[in-house]
Amino acid sequence: MKRLLTLVLVTFLLLISTFTLPASAADTVNGEQIFSVQCAGCHINGSNIIRRGKNLKKQALKKYGMDSIEAVTSIVTNGKNNMSAYKERLTEQQIQDVAAYVLQQAEKGWP
Repeated sequence: MKRLLTLVLVTFLLLISTFTLPASAADTVNGEQIFSVQCAGCHINGSNIIRRGKNLKKQALKKYGMDSIEAVTSIVTNGKNNMSAYKERLTEQQIQDVAAYVLQQAEKGWP
């Protein structure tokens, strides 16, 4: 009986670890919510109301080397030129989520 219980518990733990996303996985649904509150004022639909050419469209992100999670999280965290830094307003996970959302929308062509 003890062996059976051990086997069931081990199997259960293996299943949970196999089908559970890692804690650091980006959540684009959460990223969308953060974007709508924190970013859409300047970047609605991937645009840029301050500097039109530096928008969040795929071509512009690629042109300016902002087409990776690392690049987007860096600029959201630290800011640059007219872009405010969000390291004091958002957690690292929230920044990862919004970066993943931006890249996902750029791939889709924004709405």
